[in-house]
Amino acid sequence: MSTTTSYTPFRGLSGPTATLLAGAAMMAAVTADVSRAAAADMVVKYDQSQLLRLPRPAADIIIGNPNIADVSIQGGNLLVVTGKSFGITNIIILDADRNVIQDQRIMVERDVNKIVHLQKGAIRQSWNCSPQCNPTVTVGDDPNFFNQSMGNATAKIKNVESAAGGGEGGAAQ
Repeated sequence: MSTTTSYTPFRGLSGPTATLLAGAAMMAAVTADVSRAAAADMVVKYDQSQLLRLPRPAADIIIGNPNIADVSIQGGNLLVVTGKSFGITNIIILDADRNVIQDQRIMVERDVNKIVHLQKGAIRQSWNCSPQCNPTVTVGDDPNFFNQSMGNATAKIKNVESAAGGGEGGAAQ
Protein backbone atom coordinates (compact mmCIF):
# COMPACT_ATOMS: atom_id res chain seq x y z
CA MET A 1 0.00 0.00 0.00
CA SER A 2 1.45 3.32 -1.00
CA THR A 3 0.39 6.69 0.12
CA THR A 4 0.76 9.82 -1.89
CA THR A 5 1.37 13.09 -0.17
CA SER A 6 0.84 16.31 -1.95
CA TYR A 7 2.41 19.64 -1.14
CA THR A 8 -0.01 22.08 0.43
CA PRO A 9 1.45 25.59 0.71
CA PHE A 10 -0.99 26.65 3.42
CA ARG A 11 -0.96 23.46 5.51
CA GLY A 12 -3.32 23.48 8.43
CA LEU A 13 -5.59 26.23 7.09
CA SER A 14 -9.21 25.76 6.16
CA GLY A 15 -10.29 25.70 2.50
CA PRO A 16 -11.61 29.30 2.23
CA THR A 17 -8.64 30.76 4.11
CA ALA A 18 -6.13 28.81 2.03
CA THR A 19 -7.92 29.89 -1.15
CA LEU A 20 -7.88 33.52 -0.03
CA LEU A 21 -4.17 33.40 0.76
CA ALA A 22 -3.38 31.68 -2.54
CA GLY A 23 -5.33 34.39 -4.38
CA ALA A 24 -3.45 37.12 -2.51
CA ALA A 25 -0.13 35.48 -3.40
CA MET A 26 -1.11 35.39 -7.07
CA MET A 27 -2.18 39.05 -6.97
CA ALA A 28 1.16 39.99 -5.40
CA ALA A 29 3.02 38.18 -8.19
CA VAL A 30 0.95 39.91 -10.88
CA THR A 31 1.39 43.30 -9.21
CA ALA A 32 5.15 42.79 -9.04
CA ASP A 33 5.25 42.11 -12.78
CA VAL A 34 3.09 45.16 -13.57
CA SER A 35 5.25 47.49 -11.46
CA ARG A 36 8.40 46.29 -13.25
CA ALA A 37 6.78 46.95 -16.63
CA ALA A 38 5.52 50.37 -15.56
CA ALA A 39 9.01 51.41 -14.43
CA ALA A 40 10.13 51.43 -18.08
CA ASP A 41 7.34 53.79 -19.17
CA MET A 42 8.26 57.36 -20.02
CA VAL A 43 5.99 59.80 -18.19
CA VAL A 44 5.62 63.20 -19.83
CA LYS A 45 3.46 66.00 -18.48
CA TYR A 46 0.76 67.52 -20.70
CA ASP A 47 2.10 70.58 -22.60
CA GLN A 48 5.66 69.90 -21.42
CA SER A 49 8.72 68.32 -23.00
CA GLN A 50 11.24 65.79 -21.85
CA LEU A 51 14.63 64.81 -23.29
CA LEU A 52 15.34 61.25 -24.38
CA ARG A 53 18.98 60.32 -25.01
CA LEU A 54 19.69 57.31 -27.19
CA PRO A 55 22.81 55.11 -27.23
CA ARG A 56 23.16 55.62 -31.02
CA PRO A 57 21.63 57.87 -33.70
CA ALA A 58 18.03 57.36 -34.74
CA ALA A 59 17.07 56.93 -38.39
CA ASP A 60 13.31 56.36 -38.02
CA ILE A 61 10.86 57.23 -35.26
CA ILE A 62 7.41 55.70 -35.05
CA ILE A 63 4.80 57.19 -32.70
CA GLY A 64 1.74 55.06 -32.01
CA ASN A 65 -0.57 58.06 -31.64
CA PRO A 66 0.95 61.43 -32.59
CA ASN A 67 -2.09 63.18 -31.08
CA ILE A 68 -0.88 62.12 -27.62
CA ALA A 69 2.87 62.77 -27.95
CA ASP A 70 5.16 64.42 -30.47
CA VAL A 71 8.87 63.78 -30.97
CA SER A 72 11.53 65.90 -32.61
CA ILE A 73 15.17 64.99 -33.21
CA GLN A 74 17.76 67.36 -31.73
CA GLY A 75 20.90 65.79 -33.14
CA GLY A 76 21.22 62.11 -33.99
CA ASN A 77 20.79 60.67 -30.52
CA LEU A 78 18.86 63.33 -28.63
CA LEU A 79 15.06 63.46 -28.89
CA VAL A 80 12.52 65.87 -27.42
CA VAL A 81 9.23 64.22 -26.45
CA THR A 82 6.30 66.63 -25.94
CA GLY A 83 3.00 65.69 -24.30
CA LYS A 84 0.16 66.90 -26.53
CA SER A 85 -2.89 65.23 -25.01
CA PHE A 86 -3.67 62.92 -22.10
CA GLY A 87 -3.26 59.22 -22.72
CA ILE A 88 -0.85 56.41 -23.46
CA THR A 89 0.97 55.74 -26.71
CA ASN A 90 4.27 54.17 -27.67
CA ILE A 91 7.47 55.09 -29.45
CA ILE A 92 9.64 52.79 -31.55
CA ILE A 93 13.05 54.11 -32.59
CA LEU A 94 15.07 52.41 -35.33
CA ASP A 95 18.68 52.89 -36.41
CA ALA A 96 19.90 53.07 -40.02
CA ASP A 97 20.05 49.24 -40.21
CA ARG A 98 16.38 49.03 -39.06
CA ASN A 99 17.39 47.63 -35.66
CA VAL A 100 15.26 48.68 -32.70
CA ILE A 101 17.09 51.17 -30.49
CA GLN A 102 14.17 51.75 -28.15
CA ASP A 103 10.58 50.55 -27.83
CA GLN A 104 8.61 51.93 -24.92
CA ARG A 105 5.30 53.38 -23.81
CA ILE A 106 4.78 57.10 -23.31
CA MET A 107 2.24 58.15 -20.70
CA VAL A 108 1.06 61.76 -20.92
CA GLU A 109 -0.51 62.97 -17.71
CA ARG A 110 -1.64 66.21 -16.11
CA ASP A 111 0.86 68.25 -14.11
CA VAL A 112 -1.15 68.85 -10.96
CA ASN A 113 1.34 71.15 -9.23
CA LYS A 114 -0.21 74.58 -8.71
CA ILE A 115 -3.20 73.82 -10.96
CA VAL A 116 -6.61 74.70 -9.56
CA HIS A 117 -9.81 73.37 -11.14
CA LEU A 118 -13.01 75.31 -10.54
CA GLN A 119 -16.02 73.06 -10.96
CA LYS A 120 -19.62 74.32 -11.19
CA GLY A 121 -21.86 71.41 -12.12
CA ALA A 122 -20.48 70.01 -15.36
CA ILE A 123 -18.52 73.19 -16.16
CA ARG A 124 -14.82 73.13 -15.33
CA GLN A 125 -12.19 75.88 -15.56
CA SER A 126 -8.46 75.32 -15.01
CA TRP A 127 -6.16 77.92 -13.51
CA ASN A 128 -2.38 77.87 -13.10
CA CYS A 129 -1.64 79.43 -9.71
CA SER A 130 2.12 80.00 -9.60
CA PRO A 131 2.35 82.50 -7.94
CA GLN A 132 -0.91 84.18 -9.03
CA CYS A 133 -3.85 82.47 -10.72
CA ASN A 134 -4.19 82.78 -14.50
CA PRO A 135 -6.42 80.78 -16.85
CA THR A 136 -4.69 77.85 -18.52
CA VAL A 137 -5.72 75.95 -21.65
CA THR A 138 -6.59 72.42 -20.51
CA VAL A 139 -8.39 69.70 -22.45
CA GLY A 140 -11.73 68.96 -20.79
CA ASP A 141 -12.47 72.51 -19.65
CA ASP A 142 -15.71 74.31 -20.49
CA PRO A 143 -15.56 75.06 -24.27
CA ASN A 144 -16.31 78.80 -23.82
CA PHE A 145 -13.60 79.17 -21.16
CA PHE A 146 -11.18 77.05 -23.23
CA ASN A 147 -11.75 79.08 -26.42
CA GLN A 148 -11.44 82.41 -24.60
CA SER A 149 -8.19 81.29 -22.92
CA MET A 150 -6.86 79.95 -26.22
CA GLY A 151 -7.75 83.20 -28.01
CA ASN A 152 -5.93 85.24 -25.36
CA ALA A 153 -2.85 83.01 -25.58
CA THR A 154 -2.84 83.21 -29.40
CA ALA A 155 -3.16 87.02 -29.34
CA LYS A 156 -0.25 87.25 -26.89
CA ILE A 157 1.95 85.05 -29.11
CA LYS A 158 1.13 87.19 -32.16
CA ASN A 159 2.03 90.37 -30.26
CA VAL A 160 5.36 88.92 -29.15
CA GLU A 161 6.18 87.69 -32.68
CA SER A 162 5.24 91.08 -34.12
CA ALA A 163 7.46 92.89 -31.62
CA ALA A 164 10.36 90.50 -32.23
CA GLY A 165 10.04 90.95 -36.00
CA GLY A 166 10.17 94.74 -35.73
CA GLY A 167 6.55 95.07 -36.83
CA GLU A 168 3.96 97.41 -35.42
CA GLY A 169 4.49 97.92 -31.72
CA GLY A 170 8.02 96.47 -31.95
CA ALA A 171 11.21 98.03 -30.65
CA ALA A 172 12.79 100.87 -32.60
CA GLN A 173 15.50 99.76 -35.00
